[in-house]
Amino acid sequence: MQYRALGRRGPTVSVLGFGAMTLAPGIYADVDEREAAGTLQAALDAGITLIDTADIYGAGHSESLIGRVLRGRREEFVLATKFGGDQDEQGRLVPGMGRPEYVRSALDASLARLGTDRVDLYYLHRLDPDTPVEETMGALAELVQAGKIGHIGLSEVSARTIRRACAVHPVTAVQSEYSLFNRAPEKEVLPVCEELGVGFVAYSPLGRGLLGGAIRARGELGPGDWRRGNPRFQEGNLDRNVALADSVAALAGEHGLSVAQLALAWLMHQGTVPIPGTRRVANVRANAAAADVTLDKEVLLRLEELVPPGAAAGAQGDDAYLGNIDR
Repeated sequence: MQYRALGRRGPTVSVLGFGAMTLAPGIYADVDEREAAGTLQAALDAGITLIDTADIYGAGHSESLIGRVLRGRREEFVLATKFGGDQDEQGRLVPGMGRPEYVRSALDASLARLGTDRVDLYYLHRLDPDTPVEETMGALAELVQAGKIGHIGLSEVSARTIRRACAVHPVTAVQSEYSLFNRAPEKEVLPVCEELGVGFVAYSPLGRGLLGGAIRARGELGPGDWRRGNPRFQEGNLDRNVALADSVAALAGEHGLSVAQLALAWLMHQGTVPIPGTRRVANVRANAAAADVTLDKEVLLRLEELVPPGAAAGAQGDDAYLGNIDR
């Protein structure tokens, strides 16, 4: 495993983290708690030191699981969680989650579930349209001063919002969807992060599983799998995206890698920290091995030819999902 500082002022973390959304029930499928616990332990054993979760993952279940399973190993990893992502029945953000009083209450609830007195990296999950980001950042800055959080993060925000937030208090990390299948951050967000010394964490680094090699048809998605409503997994789009993934897999095979390992190594080459999620110990170990992969110019050029920006079919999410993203 390799390690780097997260941004200019952030903690040192493994170049590849672990996304714990997959450990929550009701998102992809039911969760076997023993398997989930083993996966978390395996992540730390593989040298992964960034564990990322959120209060909405399984209505707090992911946080509670991390608190129970990793309590005895708390000093071995950087703990990141998020607040402010709750939605109503129509998938719209609940208003007011950026208000200072909500920020404080959300953190206290997360700390109780996690069984700890501090969160190392605390993200605003989605920008509250009803609250200026300066107010939210002011509340987060107070929590830093109080020692309840170590660093501040923002998720799925625009370059303009990043600048406004950093004018109040340094932002350690921005988290957005970024993969060979979703190159949107390259236009404005990654450049402003580089300019301001903000680290970048890539969620869904394997294209919602398409670059993991396991999903090839809609019938392989369970009835409760939220991806059934995602445009990339609709008929026609899915066929196109599977074909793209197959082309990446063929290139990976030439170099003795899995498609997931090549996709993750590409993200780490960009200077970002991907946080793939999985429920299987074998996948954690395979993903961790990608941290030691070096890509030469020829491979990078071939990847650009195989999957140029905009090649993936279907939007990042449905209209409700996209409506909650600050652009």
